[in-house]
Amino acid sequence: MPVEMGMWRIDGDTPKRLVTATLPSEATLEHYLEKDPSLLGERLLVIGRQVHTPHGKFIDLLAIDGEGNLHVLELKRDKTPRDVVAQVLDYGSWVSTLDRDSIIDIVNDHLGDVAFEAAFEEVFGTSPPDELNAALQLTIVATDLDTSSERIVTYLRTFGVPVNVVFFAYLEDDGRRYLARTWLAREDESETGGTAYAKTKKGKRAEWNGRDWFVSFGDDPVGRSWTDGLKYGFVSAGGDVWYSRSLRNLPLGARVNVHIPARGYVAVGEVVGRAERFDRARVNMDGVDVPLGDQPLAGTYLRAKPGEQETDEVGEWVVPVRWHVPVSAEQAYWAKGMFANQNSACKLRQEFTLERLAQHFGMGEVEAE
Repeated sequence: MPVEMGMWRIDGDTPKRLVTATLPSEATLEHYLEKDPSLLGERLLVIGRQVHTPHGKFIDLLAIDGEGNLHVLELKRDKTPRDVVAQVLDYGSWVSTLDRDSIIDIVNDHLGDVAFEAAFEEVFGTSPPDELNAALQLTIVATDLDTSSERIVTYLRTFGVPVNVVFFAYLEDDGRRYLARTWLAREDESETGGTAYAKTKKGKRAEWNGRDWFVSFGDDPVGRSWTDGLKYGFVSAGGDVWYSRSLRNLPLGARVNVHIPARGYVAVGEVVGRAERFDRARVNMDGVDVPLGDQPLAGTYLRAKPGEQETDEVGEWVVPVRWHVPVSAEQAYWAKGMFANQNSACKLRQEFTLERLAQHFGMGEVEAE
């Protein structure tokens, strides 16, 4: 049975049904969605309108969500049931093969002067995830749909095909215009009891150059201090094994790009020693290895209370680093779209960030393997 939407205005005790009108064209609806994709009920970054495919066809709208998943939006227009479903599946078969670099190239081609990473942060308030296109979503946009199309889409969803139909009704009332929206099926609903939008394949992660790591240094007025890290050549983390584990995994020779949360990047350096608990950590001062804990430190670090024993799980862990281009916290560098993460350390894959750090700190071209 075809989906039908109605809307009523309540005047006193009498509901008055609003008149369903006809959009000037479905291109108008496409324009509305491009300008405000939240009409679909989800925050999206529109990559482009009429995106060209290698097969000589054009996707009405291609978008990406905050988790890095692509959305293919295809308007029904005057297509037959077979054509509209076949077309969105055809586009989906191509989009599902796109790797991270291909996606970024498409975005940059359509956004012009705005880099993908900066556009992503503008919409979602964070840098893009390492993994893109892990779960594709296909959406047919229609003002009405026949029973045959509904039946086909519902059948495909039983096999986990991530396809759905969103309906828009265009209504008028006393000179005012309205859009109403409903979906053919709930997002979490499928005939098999699972979700048609589940992550069913491995996403496309950015390649790693085998050398660069992101390190978060929690500079805090009542905690660790970047002044110490800068002076004595180290990064540190602790308080729980969740914070220290990733830092302890930094290998010798790793290039670390140090970021202070809410400020920006303050240094690039090379790991020159194994991670040690703070009570055993040593740093190089004027060519001599000395205990870090014996130095006059500006910050305070997570250590056992007097009379208590240090533990690996809670204690502060220190990794010695030889700085190449360190700056003070006040000189931290940040550009919209750059990578940041809650982990104390992780592989830095984002080329956008590496390129800007290389340019800002004068390190030449980004090395890749």
